[in-house]
Amino acid sequence: MARKVPEINAGSMADIAFLLLIFFLVTTTMDTDSGIVRRLPPPPDPSVVPPPIKERNVFNVLVNKSDRLFVDGRVGDIKTLRADTKEFLSNPNNSEELPEKKTENIKYIGTFQVSKGIISLKNDRGTSYDMYIQVQNELTAAINELRDELSKQKFGVKFSELTNDDHIQAVQKAIPMSISEAEPENIGGK
Repeated sequence: MARKVPEINAGSMADIAFLLLIFFLVTTTMDTDSGIVRRLPPPPDPSVVPPPIKERNVFNVLVNKSDRLFVDGRVGDIKTLRADTKEFLSNPNNSEELPEKKTENIKYIGTFQVSKGIISLKNDRGTSYDMYIQVQNELTAAINELRDELSKQKFGVKFSELTNDDHIQAVQKAIPMSISEAEPENIGGK
């Protein structure tokens, strides 16, 4: 008579494999993409010649390959970039060195001095992504703060809290997002 070989109960093996799978899915961290949320304008019509821009209306921001910031030809600081941008765009004292303003009658806001200022951002191919994002964040934050100030003054709430589309468009027309970004190139280590 032959001896019987005891069977191994494999029913719980599937349960253990499933539990291990759940454990690894829960404890594994996934890389999240970071970036800039911005709706790009449509490409310009090649047949239309852009109007000339006066030098005083351009706020030049340059980041070199060493992540050094230059603002209008001077060494800049990321900590003061937001305040410098706000001063440039608002031109509170109507300085001849800061951008011109054009008077516009904007529905829901009334007569408003709209800045003709443009922020020109240029970076080196070697600029770190972290520095690039920091500069973009500061420039965008400056414009958002100006929009918040106007929105609070005219509508009593921050720009981000506006629910009326007409009010949103009025504030955007009064304080446009005028950031021009040049294609990266090898600038050097100035």
